[in-house]
Amino acid sequence: MQVAPDEKTGRLVHYMNTPQFTGHVLLVMAPTGSGKGTLEKHILEQFPELLFVVSCTTRAMRPGEVQDREYHFISRDVFQEKIDNGEFLEWAEFSGNLYGTLKSELVGPLESGKVILHEIELQGIEQIKPIVPESNRTILYIDAGSWEDSVRRAIARAPMSEEELLMRKNRYEHEVKALPYADIVIDNRDGKLEDAKKRMAQVVQDIFDKIAR
Repeated sequence: MQVAPDEKTGRLVHYMNTPQFTGHVLLVMAPTGSGKGTLEKHILEQFPELLFVVSCTTRAMRPGEVQDREYHFISRDVFQEKIDNGEFLEWAEFSGNLYGTLKSELVGPLESGKVILHEIELQGIEQIKPIVPESNRTILYIDAGSWEDSVRRAIARAPMSEEELLMRKNRYEHEVKALPYADIVIDNRDGKLEDAKKRMAQVVQDIFDKIAR
């Protein structure tokens, strides 16, 4: 176990002794209705060599989603088994659902020099930072404006009950706390989509250039 100060907060972080990572992971954090999916789809089309890590979740599949594409949709019992077996690199619970990253999805590709795109929650960032060194990760936050703007986008994508809206609002208030952890912030408020696409593409290109060096 190694101890080093985190460059963002100055706090001492305990880093696990892991195999040498030669790849890089772009960790994307964004509130509900941020347009995250649209930006990620654009980037994956622009950079086919970019590896998208699929997380596990216990939430229900939404219309248009496909098993093992957006998420590995699994039951809470299966998720708990994976927790007990130590299969997750990180996991968290939001809005009554569990989300987690399997070690097998991230560690191997990082060891083999891949550039990875991965969505993550704030709690996941805290768990993953001691495992993936700062030189091998970039934390990106997508700013979509106020809660009112974000929920309008989210409802346009999929109807939600009052109970789910309340859970989403609580989650949004938690997610915006992730902003200080970000290395890069992309503005994707209304009318900014094309600029956001260009900015995100440049971020990914810079990572590939860094790996090539």
